[in-house]
Amino acid sequence: MKKYAYVRVSTKEQNIDRQILALESYKIPKKNIYCDYQSGKNFERPAYQKLIRKLKKGDLLIIKSIDRLGRNYNEILTQWQYITKEIKADILVLDMDLLDTRKKSGNLTGTLISDLVLQIFAYVAQTEREITHQRQAEGIAAAKIKGVRFGRPEYPIPPDFQAVCEECKSGKLSIRQAASKLGMNPSTFYRKYKKISDKSVSDSRHFGTSK
Repeated sequence: MKKYAYVRVSTKEQNIDRQILALESYKIPKKNIYCDYQSGKNFERPAYQKLIRKLKKGDLLIIKSIDRLGRNYNEILTQWQYITKEIKADILVLDMDLLDTRKKSGNLTGTLISDLVLQIFAYVAQTEREITHQRQAEGIAAAKIKGVRFGRPEYPIPPDFQAVCEECKSGKLSIRQAASKLGMNPSTFYRKYKKISDKSVSDSRHFGTSK
């Protein structure tokens, strides 16, 4: 029997130390600890897929909690069945003593309780993910109402931008020459120049000054 562990956090900015510390007493070789820095919405994760290919009959997979395995209810149940029934490896969830497939109860009641616990925790894992996403969406929507802008900050427009645009419009300067004069990237200048030009055309049509 070989021991393996699976560790997951959603981003590289998150810390895996808590999960690694919980595994120390199990003396798992470092090469057998697989870690993904990825969302738990599905199981298309590189480290997890490598782990599954390594697992053999009789091996033990250890995870800190069921939500580290994943956060998709149906896929958690599918993967659990695949590991325990198809590969015939065991799973130990450290945060829930009942989720230890090495403890063969040998009776229907014990199996039923274990299955129910797994389903409840898988449900909670997905629900927590959905609530987090909902809160994020609500927070972004509220921030936008307050005028908070997301993404890259706007490039500051140089004071003489308008004058250089007029020179560009009259043909005195090319796009590249105009951008160089303002110390701007040509593509950035063109994007802002075109935006102003389009607005100018739109305004002239609105006021009936164009033919």
